[in-house]
Amino acid sequence: MEKTLDTKVFDNLEKLQVVLSEKYQIQAKIEDVPKQLGAQEELLARLKKEYIEKNSKYEEVKTKVDSIKEELEEAVKLREEGEKGMDNISTHREYEALEKQISEASEKEGSLRKDLDKAEKNLAELDEAIKADENWIKSQEKDLNEARASLDKETGSLKKELASLEKKEAHIAENIDPEIKYKFERIIQRNNEGIVNVKNGVCGGCHMILPAQFANEVRDEQEILFCPYCSRILRWQETKDGEEQNYYTMDSASSVSDLDDDDLLDDNDDDENISDNEDEIKDDDDLLEEEEEEEIEDSEEESEE
Repeated sequence: MEKTLDTKVFDNLEKLQVVLSEKYQIQAKIEDVPKQLGAQEELLARLKKEYIEKNSKYEEVKTKVDSIKEELEEAVKLREEGEKGMDNISTHREYEALEKQISEASEKEGSLRKDLDKAEKNLAELDEAIKADENWIKSQEKDLNEARASLDKETGSLKKELASLEKKEAHIAENIDPEIKYKFERIIQRNNEGIVNVKNGVCGGCHMILPAQFANEVRDEQEILFCPYCSRILRWQETKDGEEQNYYTMDSASSVSDLDDDDLLDDNDDDENISDNEDEIKDDDDLLEEEEEEEIEDSEEESEE
């Protein structure tokens, strides 16, 4: 049979496959660039959030420290006034009042000093933690900016490669049917290969045995054919000398359409015979069950008598 399909179409598809595979790989890398910074950006955002929370806590503790200091000053003032007043008392009642004032002020002063020490220690720890966070945040911002600059440079290089590949793609695709190219692109995106060889009637992509008549059509190369199993474009591969290449021939090829009507009738007759046999077996089983039930009833009547 005379070939009507130019074999250059298959050559162009193979060239296009190489270009598209590289193109999709580069596109995937470009899309993946922002993800590479995701972990660093999340860490930096978390550090900044913790930094803000610690600053807020620091201000609360600082306000508490200032408040304790004011109360402490009042307690110290009351104690000192009571102690000075002891030199000028004239009655026992005045003595008791001053003694009570001094005692309460001293007790409050001691309690406030403990609270102040605790609050100041907490404030110092927060201040140290905030300073450490500031340094850590600066370090992370520096690393992130460097990573961004590096990735921007890498992305720029990838985009140049992508532009070059798209130029090659446009040149190769000039002699390819747009509809075939569209299907071809989708196949490569899914399977990485869009065109594969057929050898001895087997698809080189999914390794499935092709129907005989279909394999011969692939060999004739009258048109572009797609594998019925993996959807790849198929191209016949001639074998080397000494290798078997007689898996399918027009003389030996067979399919359902090659069967005689008598063969199909024989198959139908076999199915009918099997169905009849199953019905006979079912009737015999039902008869046996009825006989067993009658014997059981007779036995029960004899027992009652």
